[in-house]
Amino acid sequence: MRYILSLIIYFFSLTLVSQSNTSDRAKWFVDQRFGMFIHWGLYSSAEGVWKGENLRNNNQYAEWIQYRNRISDDQYIKLIDKFNWEKIDPEKWVLLAKEAGMKYITLTAKHHDGFALWNSKASEFNIYEKSKKRRDIVKELADACKKHGIKLGLYYSHWIDWNDKRSWDHTNEIYGLDPDLYDDYWQEKVIPQMTELLTNYGEISIIWFDMWIHHSKTIVTKEQLFQLKKLIRKLQPKCLINSRLGLSIEEDSDVDFRTLGDNQLGKEKLEYPWQTPATIANSWGFNANEYRWKSTTSILKALIGNVSLNGNLMLNIGPRYDGSLRYESLLRLNEIGDWLKVNGSSIYGAGAYNLNSDIHDWGKITYKNEDKHKIYLHVINWPIDNNLFVTGIKSKPVKIYSLSDKSREPLSFIHKDVFTKIDLPNNPVDKYVSVFVIEYDEKPLVVKGLVAKNFERGYSLNLQNYHMLKNNTRINKKTKYGTIPENINLSSEEVINWKIFIDEPGKYLFDTSYSNQSDKDLGDIVVFVDDKQVIKGNFKPTGKTVGEPLQDWHIKNFKSHRIGEVEFKSPGVYDISIHLRSRKKNIISWSWMWIKLDEN
Repeated sequence: MRYILSLIIYFFSLTLVSQSNTSDRAKWFVDQRFGMFIHWGLYSSAEGVWKGENLRNNNQYAEWIQYRNRISDDQYIKLIDKFNWEKIDPEKWVLLAKEAGMKYITLTAKHHDGFALWNSKASEFNIYEKSKKRRDIVKELADACKKHGIKLGLYYSHWIDWNDKRSWDHTNEIYGLDPDLYDDYWQEKVIPQMTELLTNYGEISIIWFDMWIHHSKTIVTKEQLFQLKKLIRKLQPKCLINSRLGLSIEEDSDVDFRTLGDNQLGKEKLEYPWQTPATIANSWGFNANEYRWKSTTSILKALIGNVSLNGNLMLNIGPRYDGSLRYESLLRLNEIGDWLKVNGSSIYGAGAYNLNSDIHDWGKITYKNEDKHKIYLHVINWPIDNNLFVTGIKSKPVKIYSLSDKSREPLSFIHKDVFTKIDLPNNPVDKYVSVFVIEYDEKPLVVKGLVAKNFERGYSLNLQNYHMLKNNTRINKKTKYGTIPENINLSSEEVINWKIFIDEPGKYLFDTSYSNQSDKDLGDIVVFVDDKQVIKGNFKPTGKTVGEPLQDWHIKNFKSHRIGEVEFKSPGVYDISIHLRSRKKNIISWSWMWIKLDEN
């Protein structure tokens, strides 16, 4: 029996940009979404090479060259002699960020090497004292940010510096650095330097720490971290603190936003502010040997993907010793800025929509509640037939148009229950990511848990988008270089359930993929539609194959089989469930089912 009404009642929810755990301090942060990271210091002069030897670590983080290549302090400081002071101009960085559509900047005021980019009275190991040029880069950047309306953040490494004689490196931290010695360092350098940064340079919007390991696994104590946090709250009450302080946002609600791993993009919607620190290429500091440059499209995809999950992106530049940037960086920043000039309203002030972020294969959705409730469709994979399918939104659109079209000429569309088909132009409207806007008069309602119709005009029912896995059987991830797909091993019977919306009545073909490593039929697959059995098929043997040509290793085959067809006589939400039955344990593995209209 069909039960559309009950499904709708059960799965309806209001679409919201949920930021329930966002502090008043962080409201600007979740609105502005996109920032610039700047890694610049002594290491910028080395350019990832020391006396003809390349950086000794595979990650090629050029800012770590002193640590990786074991450079002494007296040799390392000589890198400052290479700086071209006539060309170094932090205002140019600010203007570049502004043109690229970035709303805030975070500078490495002090990296792990301990070299301070300001006139620090707490340590003479700073740019003001060692350059003999009396330059205070933090002050120059702060003045430029204030002048051009960009919020300023400062990166500060509060781990013991590499140039500090109590440590030199992290070896002592692991094998017996005296806690009292570390506290001496903390009180003599960390607290005084943080006091300088928080009192001498006007408003600081972010203090960005970089201890990516929880404090419980380091020499830093929780008491020291609370002392530091208290200092920030006293001197700069509006300043944001990130989770790399060493305290997770879950354990301390006074931490303003979570920092993911380097270049780690969001995978799920979070109800508190978070951010990805990302690079344009690979290294953070300037590396002359850099060659792995991310494309403009991939950077935009990262930004859009994070915003669709309530997150931010902070994109790093690594200027050279003269403050300049490689052409590759400039090109991407210019292209991103041009895109945001047209499509920025889909990013700034936008956030997650109450649908699974991965539901549509054409791209991502962001949402904003203005005078009209607006859903922004970011089309990364342009459909070949120019038909865009949107699944899961119950409310009927008022208007749909291209964000790049200043005239807002409406596009034609068909809306059926929870399905909208949009007639796109013949070609993408943007060479990177095309954005289309759906407007609603009221908060749009959604039906959660549906599998979307994909660009092949079919439904892929798999182990990522199921509605229910009855026995919670363990899902095996891809293995053997991805040659074996995601699957479950059957011990007896497993029941898996999905929900789909059929917009076109007709006969639909059902294919399934599985592996049967026996030499005979040892199980069957039964398909139910709305609790009615419609198909029964067998698990035929699939055998093995050589994994790669001329390589003597084998993998079990996952073959696709046609198991039957089902006629859907009317549009609507349907419950699809399969019963997977095996008569021998762990011989049969199941991967996916494919449903598509028979167009013959």
